Amino acid sequence: MGAKAGFALKLLQWFIRGIQFCCSALILALFSYFLATLSSRHLTIPTWTRAVEGISGIGVLYTILGLLLLCCLAGHPFTSFIAIVLDICFIGAYIYVASSVRAGASSCTGTVDTVYGSGQAEDLINDKHPTYRQACQMETACLAVSIVAIVFFVFSALLEVVLVRHRRKEQRFGPSPANNYTSGYARRRGIFGLFRRKRTATAEEDPNALPAHTQPDQLRQSYNTEATAVGPEAGTYNNKYQYDGQVAYPETGTATTHTTPAGYRY
Repeated sequence: MGAKAGFALKLLQWFIRGIQFCCSALILALFSYFLATLSSRHLTIPTWTRAVEGISGIGVLYTILGLLLLCCLAGHPFTSFIAIVLDICFIGAYIYVASSVRAGASSCTGTVDTVYGSGQAEDLINDKHPTYRQACQMETACLAVSIVAIVFFVFSALLEVVLVRHRRKEQRFGPSPANNYTSGYARRRGIFGLFRRKRTATAEEDPNALPAHTQPDQLRQSYNTEATAVGPEAGTYNNKYQYDGQVAYPETGTATTHTTPAGYRY
């Protein structure tokens, strides 16, 4: 049960990192296009565009590294602490990205404000593509994926905490009879289970219990292989290898001639 839960948590974290990578890669691609066109047309490059380019580029590298190391370092306290700190930093960074491209929240009609400046939606930028409408729509896409990235960075930070706690439980509760000697941890007894007395397991409850020892009153009265108690009378012993007409020597030390039929006596 514990191994399956751990695998499910890792798979969920891998999915979240994949979404973060896609969001960062899309923003990086669009702003790379913005910077390339601004530079080729000798337009002023706003400082915030360079900042968004750097944030998205670092986000791509971080998410790729997270995807590669997730299989072997998931749940380690040190690496998870670093991941949580970086996730919180990226939450703030993508909030800045969303606020920078907030102009994309408009309907992209009429007069629009874009990274290339303000203009009519149908006009070309310096008589070349893209139009102001297309630039506005690209900023809208950046705004949408930045919000998605913020949400998934929050999820990944919380999931890192869950992975650390799951790993600690795996280490604390290893294979034991409580979990049928499998990986994972046993069920919790609850808060009231702390005050319950442990009752002794019986043979029916524990299949691995040893059989009970034979009690003294269950033993057969025997002193040697020839002398065996055959009656309730104390001190009465008979040789079990007696034949008719032979002399037996009981433990009293006096010879006795047998007159019983030949054969073994018990």
